[in-house]
Amino acid sequence: MKKILFLIIILTLALVGCTGTDADTALETSGVIEATEITIAPELGGRIVEILADEGESVSAGDILFRLDDSLLLAQRDVANATLDSVRAAKAIAQTGLDSANVHYTLALDAALTADEINRTTDWRIDAPGRFDQPAWYFTQAEQLAAAEFEVEDAEADLAAAKSALSEISLNVNGADFLEAEFNLANARAAYLVARDVYSRSQATAGREDRKDQDEKDDKKEDIDEVIDAAVDVLDDSKALLDNAEKEYKDLLTTQAARDVLKARAKLAVAQERYNTALDQVRALKTGALSPTVVAAQTAVQQSEATLQQAQTAITQAKMQLALIDTQIEKMVVSAPINGVILTRSIELGEVIQPGLAAMTVAPLDELTVTVYIPEDRYGQINLGDSATLTVDSFPDEVFEAVVTRIADKAEYTPRNVQTKEERQTTVYAVELSLSNPNGKLKPGMPADVNFGK
Repeated sequence: MKKILFLIIILTLALVGCTGTDADTALETSGVIEATEITIAPELGGRIVEILADEGESVSAGDILFRLDDSLLLAQRDVANATLDSVRAAKAIAQTGLDSANVHYTLALDAALTADEINRTTDWRIDAPGRFDQPAWYFTQAEQLAAAEFEVEDAEADLAAAKSALSEISLNVNGADFLEAEFNLANARAAYLVARDVYSRSQATAGREDRKDQDEKDDKKEDIDEVIDAAVDVLDDSKALLDNAEKEYKDLLTTQAARDVLKARAKLAVAQERYNTALDQVRALKTGALSPTVVAAQTAVQQSEATLQQAQTAITQAKMQLALIDTQIEKMVVSAPINGVILTRSIELGEVIQPGLAAMTVAPLDELTVTVYIPEDRYGQINLGDSATLTVDSFPDEVFEAVVTRIADKAEYTPRNVQTKEERQTTVYAVELSLSNPNGKLKPGMPADVNFGK
């Protein structure tokens, strides 16, 4: 470690000796020409199908450097175009449906308003009922309908309560017995009415036979008698069943359970009729623009509008998908971002490159820099914007112009302990200069000598 430190000090002193420590002597130093290198990498991966630039070639911004295989993306673009055509057709159909729905709505509204003319004019001719303060025309049709619908809801709740009350009675033993007697009576009545109708039809059949020829009557008489006898038997049986059911029902009719059931049925009947009447009132008010036909036509219009909006949204999505694929296709062609020279190329035709993997490097030759190191005792002679001259071995007879663009504010290559003036002279500062390279002769990596003058 001591040998390395000693070697650094010797080299630094040699550099100081070469450049001179006298303020009256010209300040000269050396450095290496550099350029800002830009790494070229594809944003998408793929197989390289064409390379249009090689190392050492000059390129301009926008020049194509290489291409990737875009066949898969082109196929996806065809699919996206087909999808776009499909959704555009769906939009046309949706627009036709909306136009048709609007026509039907207009026709339904005109017909309903025409039919409602009598109702609208009647409100102006009828005096207000005695127990109402407002005349018939005071409330709008919509307000009357809202009130009627509220009554429907209230009546429906009352009907549900009446049904619940009757159901609760059926859970009581005595109430259940009476309800069963009612059920048996209803069934017996239904059976008796059917048997009576059958008996009547058998008698009608016998009457038709009386109008036939005597010989044919004699042949059919025995069969007809059997039909009538069978019908009579059924009628008698059903009558007996009905009598028994009526007796059972009447025996229970005087009980408290019967009175509770009858009362609950009466409330249920009234509640049901109230609900039906409220519905009738709502139906009567649904005229004109509020008629079911107009409302249905209006709903159809709204559905058609929603369908059209969905089709438009689908078109927008299809266009966005197509734009995404087009952007990806564009990125399969990699171009130079700046004017410069290709420094390196690390790709070959036919290989597959991954996204972000370095393929080439390019550097602008008109924006070269050189970094040199100035001893601490000459540091104060350099200022930003100062001019300097530069020479390179490749062109010994030419002088190039340079301008100071950055001066480091911290020293480099400083020993651990700086004690004496001589040791302070081994401290150096980095100075960066920009170069003028109009003909492109200077290249990155060339060693150069810089003269700052006295």
